[in-house]
Order: sequence, then structure tokens, then C-alpha cells
Amino acid sequence: MADFTQNRSNYIRILFVAIPLVLVLRLLFLQVFGAGGYKDAAIGQAVYIKKIFPPRGIIFDRNNKVLMNNSVVYDLVAEPNKMGTDFDTAFLCKMIKVSVSDFDKQIKRQILKHGAWQKVFTVYKNLSPVSVARLQENLFDFNGIDLIEHSERNFTEHCGGNFVGYINEISASQLEQEQFASYQKGDYIGITGIERQYEEVLRGQPGVQYLLRDVKQKIQGPYKDGSKDSAAIPGKTLQLYIDAKLQKLAEDMLANKLGSAIAIDPSTGGILAFASGPSFNPDLLTGTDKSKNLGNMLVDATKPLFNRAIKANYPPGSTFKPITALVALNEGVITPSFGMGCGGGYYSCGRRIGCTHSGGGHAANLSLAIANSCNSYFCHIFRLAIDGPKNANTHIGLQRWHHYMNEFGLGHPIGIDIPSEDGGNIPDSNYFNRIYNNSWNSCNMAIMGMGQGEVLMTPLQMANSICIIANRGYYYIPHFVKAIGGDSTDARLAKYRQKQVVANIPDSAYNAVGYGMQAVVDQGTGKIARIPGIEVCAKTGTAQNERLIMGKRVKLQNHSMFVAYAPRINPKIAVAVCIENAGYGATWAGPIASLLIEQYLTDTISAKRLYLKKKMDEAKIIPNYTYILDSLEKQAAKERELMKRMPKDSLKILNKMKEQIQRKMTPLWLNIILENTI
Repeated sequence: MADFTQNRSNYIRILFVAIPLVLVLRLLFLQVFGAGGYKDAAIGQAVYIKKIFPPRGIIFDRNNKVLMNNSVVYDLVAEPNKMGTDFDTAFLCKMIKVSVSDFDKQIKRQILKHGAWQKVFTVYKNLSPVSVARLQENLFDFNGIDLIEHSERNFTEHCGGNFVGYINEISASQLEQEQFASYQKGDYIGITGIERQYEEVLRGQPGVQYLLRDVKQKIQGPYKDGSKDSAAIPGKTLQLYIDAKLQKLAEDMLANKLGSAIAIDPSTGGILAFASGPSFNPDLLTGTDKSKNLGNMLVDATKPLFNRAIKANYPPGSTFKPITALVALNEGVITPSFGMGCGGGYYSCGRRIGCTHSGGGHAANLSLAIANSCNSYFCHIFRLAIDGPKNANTHIGLQRWHHYMNEFGLGHPIGIDIPSEDGGNIPDSNYFNRIYNNSWNSCNMAIMGMGQGEVLMTPLQMANSICIIANRGYYYIPHFVKAIGGDSTDARLAKYRQKQVVANIPDSAYNAVGYGMQAVVDQGTGKIARIPGIEVCAKTGTAQNERLIMGKRVKLQNHSMFVAYAPRINPKIAVAVCIENAGYGATWAGPIASLLIEQYLTDTISAKRLYLKKKMDEAKIIPNYTYILDSLEKQAAKERELMKRMPKDSLKILNKMKEQIQRKMTPLWLNIILENTI
């Protein structure tokens, strides 16, 4: 009995010591180590942690003109669980000039969108300066309300929207991706163009400010005298090769046109001008109406946000003929003196491929053939290269040609420093095996020698190919950024400083082609590009434009193409211009290219040629059928979506009816509509 009493006494003593010890340890664990987030919750009640957004890096042109700057704007954010029942909504709404009903609507909309668990969300973006000033004086009177400062981008030169891009608040789907792990809700991020490509450079590093709250959650001042605060680090500046004056000239001339104009410095690969038409006011990509403006442009039939300079794929037409000549010269199947008679067409493959010239020895040698753009000549020398003695058969010849094209940066993206570049199309032997069931020869592809058929190029590829000819056999990857944070040797730009040598074609071949391209301007199809005192080398192009509409291939108006470089010796600029549905290359694309060259090399447009600039500025070359085709395509997309949801039996009946209609239908009805709307 004594032992039991003694043991019980010991147990009681242990309990009296253990229970307080457990409580002390638990309190220590909760308050010091913060397990389970209790420490953070306690700090969150007493200290408000405010994120400080850094200003994004400024973007300059080659002459240190500011293209993209920042202005400070404020968003109104709310934390509903701290607003309380005594929150003076009416007073707040009076200061920011919104109705109470709209404020309540916005709060409810955000809760529905993000869930009640979301602590803080944006209620109003880009408050007016007057509203901000009023609210800042009384901000501490509103629990759960704050102003978040961030930078809004400004196009100070009002140009370059198609390559600079825009920023927006990061989306919920982006936040779920690993690459955006360092971002938080409310952060802004580059969406397109340079803003996206150089996001990590332009973004900077956010800062943090700790503010002390009282028991009523009102801000009392800095926490620990600001000793824990960290300053925001601004993003780095970018200097571009872009010439703002040249860029604005290009955009002005592309107004009310579908197409693009690109100018590059061949010696560096630096992009001097980069315009996509129809041009638009880049200020639409900033400010409170940005979302609405983007929505309007996305449904516009002319697709102003579609960057034709790197996304559009065209048959290059006769602008491709200098490349055909270089391959034939390097393969040894022709010399610069090689000529042929042309009576207005090429007949060697059992069908006529027409020329715009006949008689007069217009293809008596390579220079004349380039100057007069003889289709027969280039179809023929293309076939000579494909069927040449270096090749065991035509299939091997085509693969050799395909390798040349890849070396010229064709058939794949070149690597420009903005996202979403397309690569065009260069067919290989596998393609023709599939199309012709392994039975084909050079006649099946002869028109590729004149830049038609399956060959497709982006305007950027056209401009880069002219850089190669200007440089006599090499190029630098076209790029916008010259220096990051003032440093032109930044490692992120290293690949753009590497010389890309093309196919080891000798200088003699490039010289022969260069003389032919000079003859285009001096005496041939590109006389419109003459500039007194400057040797301009160019090539006109008129690209056939066909489109598949309602299952029928319809011939539309040709595209106007023009490529050029100047001067011939030590060239400073290479240009490619494409104007859709505009006819001959010398009519529209040629004048635009020549004006860009003149402006860049002389820093002015001569008085004698101002009429030409006025004509380009005022011309409207968007055919009305653009809107009709856009409507047809949208309707077809709706029908395809509807058919996906239809039962299989109904779908079979509908397809049979559609086939019967298409067998009876010809493109005539559509051609009549198109002709009457031009």
C-alpha cells in the first residue's frame, strides 16, 4: 500500500512538471518557430508586407531616342476580410468617383473569379491622378484597401508596337507554370515582342516594405524603422538598332496596306526598321482601354496584330531569282555569260511558263536575265542545277538544293530576338515522293526557280537573304537589341555576333549577281528605285496569290515584292518590302523600299521624290474582298466546330450533301463577288 501511495505521488509530481513544460514548448513552437503558419499569421495581423514594383527597363533606339518609357500608375486593391462592417464604402467611392453599386459589383466579381480564399485582389486599375491624390490623403482610414504602384509603358515615339509588344498582368495559368515560379498575382509581364523576349532583363527586382498595423488594422508607420525594407531594382535598359525616324516612315507608308517592310544593316544583322501593315497606333496597347483595344484589333479582318514580317508566308516570286542564280553558278552549270533565247515563255517541260518579255535578247546573259526578270531563264538554270553532273539523280540534286536553301536561312526560323517567328517552306525529296508517288523529275518543280510553287518565305527571310548577297556570302542573325544595360558584349547577345557563312559560294558568283541586281535599277524592271549618287542593287517580284476558299482554289490579286541593298560596295542597308494584293513589284513595294534606303543613307527624302512618299502614304490597297474572305473563314470555322458535335449519322448525310454541292459549284460565283468589290 505504501509503494502504491509513493508511486502515485511521483506520478502527480511528474504531471505537474510535464504539463507546464508541454505548454511552454508548444507556445515557443507556435510563436518562435511558426509551425503551421501561425507565426506568419501573427505577423500578418501586426505587419503589412507591401510589394514595391520596380520600373521596367527603358528602351532606346540607335540614336538614344526613347522608344519605350514608364509612367507611374496606381491600382486599387482590396483585402475583404479586413474591410470590416464599419467600412465607409460611400466615402471611398466618392473619392475615386465610382458608384457604390459598381464598387460592390467589382468586389463580388473578383470573389467569384478568384474565390473567397484569395486574400488580396485588384478592384480598379490605373486610377486617375486626381483619385490617387485624394485617396492617398485618407488611405489609412480604410482598412483592407491599398494603392499598389506599378509602371505603365509609354510609346514616346508612337511607333514600334508590332515589335516592342506590350505588358499585362500575369494570368492564373501562367502562375501555374514552373518558369514563372518567381512571379506572384498582380505582377506584370511581357506578353509579346521585345517585352516578352527580354522579360527577365526588363523586369527588374521587386522590393518589399514592411508597415506596422495597430489593433484596428490601420497602418501606423514603418516596421522596425524600415530596417527590413528592400528597395526595388529597376530593369536594365535596352538599346536597339532601330532608327525611330526610319521606323515611322515605314509605318506611315504601310498605313491602309497589308504587308511588311524590313530594313537591316548587313554588317551587323541589326534591324533598322521593322513594320507590319496595316500599321496601328501603339498607344492602343497601353492605358485603361488596353483590353478593349486588343479585343477590337483581334476581330479586325485586316489582322493588325498579326506580325506579317515574321508570320506571313509568301511565294517570293522573282525576288528569289538571285538565289537561284547563286546556286547555279556555284554548281558550275552556268557562268555569268550564260544566255538563252526566250520567245516569251518556257516550253521545255511540255507546258508554257510565261514571261513578261519576248525577243530582243533580254536573257542573253545572267545580268540581263536578272535585270529583265526572265522566267524562262531561271526555270531553266534551276533545272540545270537539280539535274547537274554533280548529282547521281534528280532526287539527290533536290536534296543538295534543299541544303543550299537551309544555309540561306530558308525553310526554318532564323532566330530573331522576338517570339513566334515562322520558318517558311522549302520542299525536299520526301515531299515530292509523297505528292507524285516517287515518280517525278525537275519539270515537276521548275517554277520554284522563279520563286513560285511550293517555295514560301517570310519577309524577314527575304531581307536576310539580301543581306547575304550584300555581304557576299555571310549574315548575322537579324536582331533588335544592340546593348543590354549599356553593354554590347552581354552574353545574352553572343549568338547575334557570330558570323553565319553560307555554302562557301565564291565572291565571283556574288559579284555577278550584284551587277545583275544593279542593272535591275539602272535599266531593268526596278528603275523606280533609282537614287542619284547611290548604286542601288534590287530585284522586283510579282508573286502569284492563290487561296483555298470553300474547297476551291481561287486566283486573287498578285503580291507586290521588292528586295534591295545599297550601296553596292560596302552596303549599309538591305530592305525587303511585301505589299499584298498590289500587283507588280515596282508599283508599290519598290517605291517604299527605295524611300527607306534614301532616308537612311541621306537622312532625308529629296524634294523631287516627295510626291512618291505622298503617294505611298495616301494609298489604300486593302481590297474589299479581305473582309468577305474573313467572314467566310469565320463561318467555316463555326461550321467545323458544329460538325464536331454532330452525331455520326447526321454528319455522313451532311458531308454527302456538301460533296454534291461542291461538284456542281465553280469559283465563278466567287470571282464575280471579288471583282465587284475591288
